[in-house]
Amino acid sequence: MEITKHLFLNLSILIILLLFCLIWIDQSRKFSISKSSIIIFFILLLWTSIHFAYIPVSFARYDLRIIPLVIGGLYFGIGPILVLALIGIRSFYGFDSGFIVSLVIYAPLALIFFQFHPWFWKQSPPRRIPISTCFGMILGILTVGGMEVISYTRTHWVDAWFAFLVLPPLGIGIIAYSIEFIKRNVKMRLQLIKVEKLKAVEQMGAAISHEIRNPLTAASGFVQLLDDDYLPRHKRREYLSIVKEELHSAERVIQDYLTFAKPSLEKIEELNVKNELKQILKILQPMSNQNSVQIITDFSVIGFIKGDKQRFRQCFINILKNAVESMPNGGHLYIETQFSKEYVTILVKDTGVGMTQEQISRLGEPYYSTKGSKGTGLGMMVVYSIVKAMEGTIKVQSNKDSGTTFYLKFPTITTVKNQ
Repeated sequence: MEITKHLFLNLSILIILLLFCLIWIDQSRKFSISKSSIIIFFILLLWTSIHFAYIPVSFARYDLRIIPLVIGGLYFGIGPILVLALIGIRSFYGFDSGFIVSLVIYAPLALIFFQFHPWFWKQSPPRRIPISTCFGMILGILTVGGMEVISYTRTHWVDAWFAFLVLPPLGIGIIAYSIEFIKRNVKMRLQLIKVEKLKAVEQMGAAISHEIRNPLTAASGFVQLLDDDYLPRHKRREYLSIVKEELHSAERVIQDYLTFAKPSLEKIEELNVKNELKQILKILQPMSNQNSVQIITDFSVIGFIKGDKQRFRQCFINILKNAVESMPNGGHLYIETQFSKEYVTILVKDTGVGMTQEQISRLGEPYYSTKGSKGTGLGMMVVYSIVKAMEGTIKVQSNKDSGTTFYLKFPTITTVKNQ
């Protein structure tokens, strides 16, 4: 059984090479590579099969060329090219009677593959596997039959028939099943991604419509009140102020959405982290006073980064506002900056209600909010988007009822200026 042993070893090598290729396709998250790459790969497989053939006599080559020929011809539609390549490769090993057998058996396959490939892909996956296996078995029978005609196999006829009737169909069946399995997995993954995208769009639309509807409904009500011709002037001014405030609320929701959808930085400039944070704290001071929150700062003297000033402020207003809101009964908000040659680190720590590990892991997800029905999650989505656009990182540490700490790191500008 020398032929069977040798071809079984070759089959193992072929299957390993093809499976590595299929795994690479699966890991690349797509089921398509350039046709030229496929052609080159399968021609190399053909050459490997023919070159490492079992050769009992000089003109007889027992190999597994059938496997790459059938897989490439049926699954990838390159049968005619592979037939020409096979004949060309075989000619390098001599124009003997073995070459004549190869020419007679495989030359008609170019036309057969050309006609057969479209029909093959119209079949269901469970049918494609046995069809390709039977195709390999038929070619095995023709190959051994051709050898019988010119008396190659009289001394090894049992071994040759067993090898060519079992090993090529077995290899084709394994590889065909692997192709169908990976193809199905890729298809399911793409469908899942599509469903998740549609779900995100649905959640986004629902959240935005809800957040915009509330201020617009309030504004609409006060506009109706303004229709009263006998409305006192001071009331009219009050109602107009409320309408303006509600419209600004709707505008902020839209702006947060646009920032999340397109977090690219409009204007890159050098930012003094200490000065920017001081400016942000001035904006939030009334809110912290209202919530009885004491703000403690420890700013590094040096700290310059590159970014968009408006986006940077928007990012930290969201973080600090959430921190203050997490302390409805008062508390302490600690803000620290640290400088190194590589990074500027900004630490924001509060003594609020804290978060569970599950809540931390979901921060930044589309429309996930730790505030329940009172929040939309837009704020933290914007934070994560801006930090990513500024090439920074976020790390969050928190425990329930013991506060939360945010660590934000941004690349440092190498040229440091004095303040």
